[in-house]
Amino acid sequence: MLMQDSDRDEVARFIEHHWGSTKVMSSGKVWYPHEQQGFIERINDESRIVGLITFRIDGLEMEILTLNATRQGQGIGTSLLLATIDEARSRGIERVWLTTTNDNMRAVAMYQRLGFRLVQVNVGAVDEARKIKPQIPEQGNDGIPIHDELVLELRIKPYSMAKTDH
Repeated sequence: MLMQDSDRDEVARFIEHHWGSTKVMSSGKVWYPHEQQGFIERINDESRIVGLITFRIDGLEMEILTLNATRQGQGIGTSLLLATIDEARSRGIERVWLTTTNDNMRAVAMYQRLGFRLVQVNVGAVDEARKIKPQIPEQGNDGIPIHDELVLELRIKPYSMAKTDH
């Protein structure tokens, strides 16, 4: 379900719970995802959010700011990501991209399965971001120290109409 203005307070609480703050860092910039666009997943129309993806659009590019699923392994994150890619394609977006931390290997694997490519490593970017957002933990998944930002992208090709000769 596309995020509505009436969802913004709940989305802000969800982001604060999962990200330690309502702000997130990407490429040295601060973003407030609840003020952006996104999709919300609710199971059986429960009132509680079980998945959220937020994004911002800049020209022909879409940056994914957050992606969270409260129930792992149920396809919620993949479903939200696919909905976002479809939204990008419908808007004529040419590039969908995101940053994640160097410890987030499970997410990197999911992104790559969906066609994203690792295009950049911003060495020390998370160390710098921590100066602005001290809630970013020093250690992440599997006890991996978090220092670097990984940039992944998906190049979008518009749907093409197949030519048929009659």
